[in-house]
Amino acid sequence: MIEITDKSIDITKVIAAASHSEAGAVNIFIGNIRDTADGKKVIRLEYEAYEPMAVAEIQKIRDEATRQWNLSGFAMSHRVGTLIPGETAVVVAVSSKHRKESFEACQFIMNELKKKVPIFKKEVFEDGEEWIGALS
Repeated sequence: MIEITDKSIDITKVIAAASHSEAGAVNIFIGNIRDTADGKKVIRLEYEAYEPMAVAEIQKIRDEATRQWNLSGFAMSHRVGTLIPGETAVVVAVSSKHRKESFEACQFIMNELKKKVPIFKKEVFEDGEEWIGALS
């Protein structure tokens, strides 16, 4: 499951999609919107994505993680649109036979997501705003 959505993320659905009967471990990363960034009060974040390219890049990351850590399952959901502090922006879930692999794979996936996937965010503060790109 790879989902780019403007709706609230159903965390249980993401976990279920990544779970597998052969897996002894399911690792989940939940990324929430903070109320401060670089010492500034965050009012909201605005996410935009070029969905076809974002999904294709996420598939490549999933495939690489599956090769490296022999994953049993994978699921990811990322929000687009306007989010306020406290809301969930991204959920990644992976399953594998053992916990070490699931922890490592989940961290790899999030790091690669930030580096390679064309999802852009605008941070809106009390005193201004700033666009942050996928490759920043």
